[in-house]
Amino acid sequence: MVFYYEKLDHVQLTAPKDEEQTAKAFYVHILGFKEINKPKTLQKNGGIWLQSGDVHIHIGVEEPFMPAKKAHPAIYVKHLEKLKRYLQEHDVAYLEDERLPNYKRFYVSDPFGNRLEFLEKS
Repeated sequence: MVFYYEKLDHVQLTAPKDEEQTAKAFYVHILGFKEINKPKTLQKNGGIWLQSGDVHIHIGVEEPFMPAKKAHPAIYVKHLEKLKRYLQEHDVAYLEDERLPNYKRFYVSDPFGNRLEFLEKS
């Protein structure tokens, strides 16, 4: 091939209309992402853009809304167990999954039902 993929730029998840504050409460105040400015040409579409290190998540408005229950971002985490304890302290439910060899991982649903995977190599 004459081309190659360098890295993933972002993952787009969806939320119902006018739920940006709910998204911020979860992604910024609980998960620790930082909200970043969307380009002016896209601000009219609603939603928010988020970043933590090299991980970028865009929350877009979709009508009619349907959460991504199977499709999901998988986010590598350093100190996965500490994240798990942190989520417990903030009453965020998670579902552990031990089916992937050599990895610890679990799933979280955001306030809209979108699935998020957090994993760390064992």
